[in-house]
Amino acid sequence: MAWSTPWAPTSAELRACVECGLCLPHCPTFRLTGDETASPRGRLNAMSAVASGAVPLGAAVAEVLEFCLQCRACEAACPSLVPFGRAMEGARAESAAALSRSRLRRRIAGRWIARRGAVRVATALAAVGQRLGAGHWMPGRLRRGLRGMRRLPLRPRSVLGTTHEPAGPPLGTVGLLAGCVMDPWFGGVHRALIAVLTAAGYRVVVPEGQTCCGALATHEGEAAAAERMAVVNRAAFAGVDLVVVDAAGCSAHLVGHGIGVPVEDAVVIVARLLDEGRLPRVPPTGTRVAVQDPCHHRHAQRIVSAPRTIAAAAGYTPLDLDPDAMCCGAAGLYSVAQPEASGRLGRAKADQAAALDVDLVVSANPGCEIQLRSHLAAGIRVAHPVEVYAAAVGLI
Repeated sequence: MAWSTPWAPTSAELRACVECGLCLPHCPTFRLTGDETASPRGRLNAMSAVASGAVPLGAAVAEVLEFCLQCRACEAACPSLVPFGRAMEGARAESAAALSRSRLRRRIAGRWIARRGAVRVATALAAVGQRLGAGHWMPGRLRRGLRGMRRLPLRPRSVLGTTHEPAGPPLGTVGLLAGCVMDPWFGGVHRALIAVLTAAGYRVVVPEGQTCCGALATHEGEAAAAERMAVVNRAAFAGVDLVVVDAAGCSAHLVGHGIGVPVEDAVVIVARLLDEGRLPRVPPTGTRVAVQDPCHHRHAQRIVSAPRTIAAAAGYTPLDLDPDAMCCGAAGLYSVAQPEASGRLGRAKADQAAALDVDLVVSANPGCEIQLRSHLAAGIRVAHPVEVYAAAVGLI
């Protein structure tokens, strides 16, 4: 074996692929390029070649690995149940250990993103940039990113360190993952979720001592950094009944890797509370809304019905933004690393929204929201389904 880290893909994971090719039509990068090396099968073959020593882990293999969105659509389509996401995470960790590529992205994902002070400074700079119209002179990919962000507050109102009680005896205590950028950039989503959960009867605590979930670090090959984050979060959330996460990428990572406490995505628990009759519903209004399925919902966790249940409970008629559930191209830091491919995927989503003729798209992942906002036509809003529901029933 040519691998050198404990996170490397195992021979069993790599041998599980029977090369049937049923995953190919579901792979966004293969559909963009038609290139075998841009397919799950091609990437697994590259990993196998490195593992056997037939090919060195050099720049050529790293490029094959880095072009992958890690959307895991191939997993949902695979009859052999190949754990492609796990194998790709391991291969990325090997690549990060062996090569000096992508150092800035790896530092952002593995170190900077977990430092609240650094995130606050970046948030303040972005907020000032929004107010000064900095997007007009910034480089293209940064300009698109700034355009896709919500209006950032100069002084974000954090929910960290807070506890929220229900009106009556609590059904239980849930811990809310504040996340690295969700709290300063999407704080309204947190506040909406807290309002919904307390209305349903839960006590919500937001531990001060928590940190980033580790998803971005894992995607960039910084596996050791992600494990350090998991240790911090395991201690921070000890004692709660359940950890609730309102960002699809974060929930997928914590559900997949674990932190010693049950983890559930926000849309799943809210949809269940609606089904149990613990939350009110709004009568149908006939207004249509497009539902975008984050890959970390649809493919990684097989979450499909929950956001549609929530949209319907808010009075909307939910429509599929993309029946094929292709990745929007955000994929963590992919839009920075692969702007051309990311842009093509983002523009495809914008075209689909225009064809549906809707004024609102709901998405439960911050990266997807930023990507969609940066490509959608003016006048089309993007919001989290829990946010939309909370507003519809008067909780926020």
